[in-house]
Amino acid sequence: MTEAGVLLQEEVLISTKDVSLENIRAAREVVYRILKPTPTMKYPLLDAELGARVWLKHENHLPTGAFKVRGGLNFMHHFAAAATHSGVITATRGNHGQSVALAAQLHSIPATIVVPFGNNPEKNEAMKAYGARLVEYGRDFDEARVEVARLAETENLRFIHSSNEPHLLNGVGTYALEIIEALAGRGEQADAVFVPIGMGSGLCGVITAFRVLSPQTKIYGVQAETAPSYYLSWKAGKVINTETADTFADGVATRAPSEFALEIIQNGVDEIVLVSDDEIRDAIRLLWRTTHNLVEGAGAAATAAAIKLRERLKGQNVVSVVSGGNLDSATVSQIFNKQ
Repeated sequence: MTEAGVLLQEEVLISTKDVSLENIRAAREVVYRILKPTPTMKYPLLDAELGARVWLKHENHLPTGAFKVRGGLNFMHHFAAAATHSGVITATRGNHGQSVALAAQLHSIPATIVVPFGNNPEKNEAMKAYGARLVEYGRDFDEARVEVARLAETENLRFIHSSNEPHLLNGVGTYALEIIEALAGRGEQADAVFVPIGMGSGLCGVITAFRVLSPQTKIYGVQAETAPSYYLSWKAGKVINTETADTFADGVATRAPSEFALEIIQNGVDEIVLVSDDEIRDAIRLLWRTTHNLVEGAGAAATAAAIKLRERLKGQNVVSVVSGGNLDSATVSQIFNKQ
């Protein structure tokens, strides 16, 4: 069976209507059995740098170092109840894979994770530490998914796409509720929220919650200039694949957008902003200097975009989603030794 065949097999009964505020609230009941809400915090030095009131959503403080674990927990809760396959399988650059591995381990479900050759070695080790079988295949995330399709068919494994899964998106959307509630508790509302785009689950969750509960908030997706597949698709109104996704920010290095996620994004995002790798590196250094949080490339992309639009955002309440902190040691050295 081809990769497309696996996708059709799993998606045939789902709809974007399955991603909803009601289902995000239900997912919170599941997610909070394991996790606590992450902080939404302001830092005076960061405010001064951007000329705005900047709120960081610290998904980098989760056990796997990234937001994806919320979706993994909700998905695996429902999968364990159905028990339709012999195990689960996915392709990843790391954060989604850690989410699947941890959640599968909690339910004693065998998990296979396929990563491209040259993937972040520390993320690889983390996935194995959660009990997953790690398979290396292909030159990037999208080629790794080809091997996922083969193994899914031959070993009766449930393919978990990183965005074409309503249970996963509803789980991820729980962080959007936390942002809205944290600001409301201080008598505030977000004027703008910036969300990095890998396969789009984080942005879909934010759109679903904010468009109902905080409709005045402008929602910005963020991609790397050298991995602009969602940006191009958003502009064209249809899925546009790219030949390469050449960015050090592996969490946003995808070439083939999800049609499922794109439908939600097209109907809810205000703008998608492109940032360069240099701008992302600058944002990593700025976040370290002003908040002492070490953030991975994808996690700093939202702040990089807010910096890029700082003139537009002056004096506003701006939320920047720090989606992850899984920066490997070699990259840390390169970023901080080249200032």
